[in-house]
Amino acid sequence: QSQLVESGGGLVQPGGSLNLSCATSGFALDKLIIGWFRQAPGKEPEGVSCIDVNNGNTYYSNAVKGRFSISRDTAKNTAYLQMSSLKPEDTDVYYCGAVTSWSTVEVMCNMPKYEYEHWGQGTQVTVSA
Repeated sequence: QSQLVESGGGLVQPGGSLNLSCATSGFALDKLIIGWFRQAPGKEPEGVSCIDVNNGNTYYSNAVKGRFSISRDTAKNTAYLQMSSLKPEDTDVYYCGAVTSWSTVEVMCNMPKYEYEHWGQGTQVTVSA
């Protein structure tokens, strides 16, 4: 059974940093996209960043480019999102999702979220003074 488990959320002051982890199990990693998404109440999920697990190619939304960094450790079956220079508008529940890759990481990160086959339970990130 395929599974995603997020960890690492919390409360941080503006300008601070947080690191999120997405531990995966039961996936074939050679054709997998892992993405980080965030969703505020009543809004559609927003693609933040995605990584092609096979080749390491990455994508970032304009809102986080230059501040967030996504990576993966294939030995640990885990993807990471390093978030820095955090802003209050980054406050959201962050989810990692996984889908079998069939296009570029940018296309995969921007396709409808219902296309993602697997989701974690989410982790709250709150940026506040």
